[in-house]
Amino acid sequence: MNADSVAASTYEDVTGSRILAGLIDVIILAVIYGIFVVVFGNSSGNGHSFSVSLNGVPSLLYFLVVIGYYLVMEVQTGATVGKKVMGLKVVTTDGSPYSWGKGAIRNILRIVDGLPFLYLLGIIVIAVSKQKQRIGDMAAGTRVVRA
Repeated sequence: MNADSVAASTYEDVTGSRILAGLIDVIILAVIYGIFVVVFGNSSGNGHSFSVSLNGVPSLLYFLVVIGYYLVMEVQTGATVGKKVMGLKVVTTDGSPYSWGKGAIRNILRIVDGLPFLYLLGIIVIAVSKQKQRIGDMAAGTRVVRA
């Protein structure tokens, strides 16, 4: 996608599709979390409640898997599984190639965009920003557009 086609889609709002794509990705990552808990984690229950936890090195490894999922998928293919299903992709705002550096900035800032819970800050920022970007997109110079 060149700079002209990015500029032409500046005002297209894909927020709803982004939210659904995010839910698909969360489901995939929840399944992976479940696998980690079965292999490395702790679970407890008393008939009224049930809890699972992941601590220490396995917790760090899961965090790296999450960041890696977004980073590798987006840099290598332009989209996560959720974005592909919803017909979206990540592009740069200036038409340059989407690089590992831009991907790292965009995805590390998911931590901020995810505040206070369920990506509320990211969704609000997307809704009010002119180019429909979350904080990670603004910092990395990227956008999510229709594929």
